[in-house]
Amino acid sequence: MLRGLGALGIVYGDIGTSPLYALRECFGGHFGIALSSTNVYGVLSLTLWSLIFVISIKYLTLITRAHNAGEGGILALIALLFPSRESPRVYSAAWLLIVLGLFGAALLYGDGMITPAISVLSAVEGVAIDAPWMTPYVPPLTVLILVALFMIQHRGTARVGFLFGPVMLVWFVVLAVLGVHGILQHPRILNALNPVYAWVFFAHNGMHGFWVLGAVFLVVTGGEALYADMGHFGIHAIRRAWFWIVLPALALNYLGQGAILLVSPSSVTHPFFALAPLWGHYPLVVLSTMATVIASQAVITGSFSLTMQAVQLGYIPRLKVEHTSAKEYGQIYVPLINWILLLFSCALVVSFGTSSNLAAAYGVAVTTTMGITTLLFFFAMQRVLNWPSWVAWAVSALFLVADLSFFSANLAKVAQGGWFPLLVGLSILLVMTTWKTGRAILNSRLAEGSMSLEALWEQLERHPAPRVPGTAIYMYSNLGSAPPALLSNLRHNHVLHEQIAILTVTISAVPFVRPKNRLSYQRLKNNVLIMELRFGFMQRLDIPAALRRIDDTELRDALAEGVFVLGRETLLATERPGMAIWREQLFALMARNAQRATEFFCLPSERVLEIGTQVEL
Repeated sequence: MLRGLGALGIVYGDIGTSPLYALRECFGGHFGIALSSTNVYGVLSLTLWSLIFVISIKYLTLITRAHNAGEGGILALIALLFPSRESPRVYSAAWLLIVLGLFGAALLYGDGMITPAISVLSAVEGVAIDAPWMTPYVPPLTVLILVALFMIQHRGTARVGFLFGPVMLVWFVVLAVLGVHGILQHPRILNALNPVYAWVFFAHNGMHGFWVLGAVFLVVTGGEALYADMGHFGIHAIRRAWFWIVLPALALNYLGQGAILLVSPSSVTHPFFALAPLWGHYPLVVLSTMATVIASQAVITGSFSLTMQAVQLGYIPRLKVEHTSAKEYGQIYVPLINWILLLFSCALVVSFGTSSNLAAAYGVAVTTTMGITTLLFFFAMQRVLNWPSWVAWAVSALFLVADLSFFSANLAKVAQGGWFPLLVGLSILLVMTTWKTGRAILNSRLAEGSMSLEALWEQLERHPAPRVPGTAIYMYSNLGSAPPALLSNLRHNHVLHEQIAILTVTISAVPFVRPKNRLSYQRLKNNVLIMELRFGFMQRLDIPAALRRIDDTELRDALAEGVFVLGRETLLATERPGMAIWREQLFALMARNAQRATEFFCLPSERVLEIGTQVEL
């Protein structure tokens, strides 16, 4: 019950506040259709069956089956399809799919900037219905509310979700009550449940009716965030909340708005607020403002989860990630992402001014990501779920018809502001591919000056080096080679520690690795230890805590007092084969500003020794 309530507060805020602006944009937006009974019935039919097909069937019934040990989202799907840590060959089919998936993930950041802006702005605009003199104050008031929302994110998903859950429950009850009130004024509106009205709508309006799909799509824009947030509360709680509360409330409210539009055509400017009596306008503005603040939570939380997955999978530099729950690994807060989303959300409010203008930019990113998710799910059905090929083809074709229809209709929005999320997505894709490629180049450059452990021991047998007391823990990703920091220490200081541990940290393609499977180690000659720590891509990389779980008391005590020796590379952009100079410079800039390994791996600073070296890219 509590998880379902939390899901209302986190997962369904975006979808749940679409009634504030979706139907309004269908009839009064940039591509609004004429207000007539045929069009109202047609748009409502499209709206209701979009909710059923996209959310109920596509996401909650099918795509959420392709989860990675309970975690969802497009990056979790990529990790599920391509579990190998090795990067696929450039321009191979796997590489192209991964890049396409990364672009879909990057687009969600653009959505995370627009959703808070349009949601809160559309609610605050309600105050100007009865008090037009408040219109100039709507954007500043919206900015203040957004600042307050982002300021509380550090309190954590669970606290925010269970704080917001009861408010959203009240919101959905009010949606249903208002919807029933509207339906009673024109009961025949229930006929819009018949999908035939959708076909009649297209036959009557032709191409203009097709462009209206871009506005209809606003009712399902929270679908991808729903998939990304499934790891926070579990799919069963999310499904129950949808079918028992959210879907019935939304359906009733949209039907009620349609009835009001037929009874009172002048309500087209704000059909949602027209459902309420005059005395209820201001209380409804307050409640809707609270609900839209909560709506923003879904994409904010999804952005945090997406960022952590991208860091762990090696697609973006190390960022500071704060875990806000000792029990749930997925409940996190990423300060840098939080402040970036706040900055751009406020800038969008100021730049666009009204929610109607922002609606022109909304939907392009999400429908693109939904199409990419469908493509990845096609491969997941065959490779992960082991469904017959004909089923995968049939399901994917059905989904793609809807995805491509929505995508094509939203293309008309690109010139009106849809370029913004696309620009954000392309910029983040550039960052992701540059970081991934740059890390591969850096590792190859380091390998050029390295040697195998066997060759090192042969050299030491001919020219022994003094051994000093203590344990040195060298962190290096290639267990078969001598760490560059060890070679530098030997070259400049001419000594080795009495005991040497070479430690590599492996991020698995699963969200969580059990503690009993975390550590493996092997003793070699010359008092050298080879160790590997395995973590899931949603787990905190606390190396000292993992080492304290070693059963060997003597080894555990030695490692507890050992010094962690880390390599710190100064990167130089050169003309050597690899990336363009400007991308190498971008990679070097990201590397300099990445979170320090000491913090990322939770290492005690008093036991860390860094050895620097210059590397030409």
